[in-house]
Amino acid sequence: MFLEPQTWPFTVATVLLLMIALMEGLAMLLGASVSEWLHGMLHHSDGVHADAPDGAFDKALGWLHVGRVPLLVLLVLFLASFALYGFALNMVVRHLFGVWLPPFISAPLAFVATVSTVRMLGNVLARIVPREQSFAVTFDSLVGLVATVVSGTARPGYPAQAKVVNQHGQSLYVMVEPDEPGVTFSTGASVLLVRQLAGNRFSGIDNPRPDLL
Repeated sequence: MFLEPQTWPFTVATVLLLMIALMEGLAMLLGASVSEWLHGMLHHSDGVHADAPDGAFDKALGWLHVGRVPLLVLLVLFLASFALYGFALNMVVRHLFGVWLPPFISAPLAFVATVSTVRMLGNVLARIVPREQSFAVTFDSLVGLVATVVSGTARPGYPAQAKVVNQHGQSLYVMVEPDEPGVTFSTGASVLLVRQLAGNRFSGIDNPRPDLL
């Protein structure tokens, strides 16, 4: 079924899903994050804005809970749902009529079902995942705050993902690397952000006041 010409859209979705899993695994080993890269594609490099979008495309993203649920999670849900609906639909048609459903019929049907599923599951996840960005903030305002490394090991030139709480009490995710050569930050390290390098990328030093997070 995976190699049938009629099911190629769903095979492609499955391959993309596996590639994302592989890329995220490799990115974590390198101290990066596919999720952060996707996040940066939708936001300005100098800040994170959570105001209601005005464009039709932005409204569609908002309808799918982009901004309230991590984009990578929604993308995985979309690809998985699309592949499952497509293969299931083809299996039913194949069982009943002995033929595979043409992709120009199966793909739109699976897409409609997928969008509805992503919105429904996104709504559930949005209630579980705290909304971390309800104000417009700029990344440079995070300099001087303390971040905690949450994944990977940071080395000079090879940042790791870290979580920082801003002045509004919101949790934001940034990429941080040591400000001094020969220093590393492992997962769980408390880091004082001393300089913004570019966008959401910072250099930091060991937190001189570990009692202040």
